[in-house]
Amino acid sequence: MELLLIEVADRIATLTLNRPRSRNALNLALMHALWDAVAGAGANPDVDVVIITGAGPAFCAGVDLKEAGGEVPPSAAPRAPGEGPERGANGLFRFIPVIDKPVLAAINGVCVTGGLELALQCHLIIASDQARFADTHARVGVMPGGGMTVLLARAIGERAALEWSLTGNFAEAAEAHRLGLVNHVVPHDELLARARALAADIAGNDQVAVRRLVQHYRALAAAGSLDEAHAIEGVMAETWAAGTRHVAERRAAVSARGRDQIT
Repeated sequence: MELLLIEVADRIATLTLNRPRSRNALNLALMHALWDAVAGAGANPDVDVVIITGAGPAFCAGVDLKEAGGEVPPSAAPRAPGEGPERGANGLFRFIPVIDKPVLAAINGVCVTGGLELALQCHLIIASDQARFADTHARVGVMPGGGMTVLLARAIGERAALEWSLTGNFAEAAEAHRLGLVNHVVPHDELLARARALAADIAGNDQVAVRRLVQHYRALAAAGSLDEAHAIEGVMAETWAAGTRHVAERRAAVSARGRDQIT
């Protein structure tokens, strides 16, 4: 059985974690496959947007604890630095590589611990109304390293993140949306269709501009102050020339799309 299903259509790559009996737990083999697929989508000129979702009732239960604890043999050999999931110079363990294309998480069910960190490393999150979220590191007795205490706190606020981390309690999709973790909650049967519609909206824009904005928002995350963040945007605006030649030819299409969305 393939650990990761890959489908490319309409400039969208859909990557499906495919270990449903293990609730799509991330063993080494699956982590390597996911890393390679995201990197491949980033380099593929026929792909503008990536969607990550899960097969079966779960999105991802996190790192495969049986493998991590030595109960089962490693599913893959370790990789050299820079060739797979690893802890970077800034301390963050990245489950997916940094690419300049938007990566959406389509959360189809339970999304916990390392699975939640994987979702937090994506740019946008859309959730099924059957999705459930939790940080169970404290229940298991391990410490997070994939950005949980930083990215979750940034998404939902420090006090809410502390409650999630210290209790390990599950939050329903509606609560995750209220707190700002997810962009949209949709009926379960509509999840992939709605995720692909959102991806199509992104793919229909000027891709030079989209990828520059992805880079820009990543740079803002490292800004030390509000003034520095404004300065980063100002430099981008004053030095941006790559897409200006397309403004006139795109104006009619942009206007028509706007009218369609407000009527």
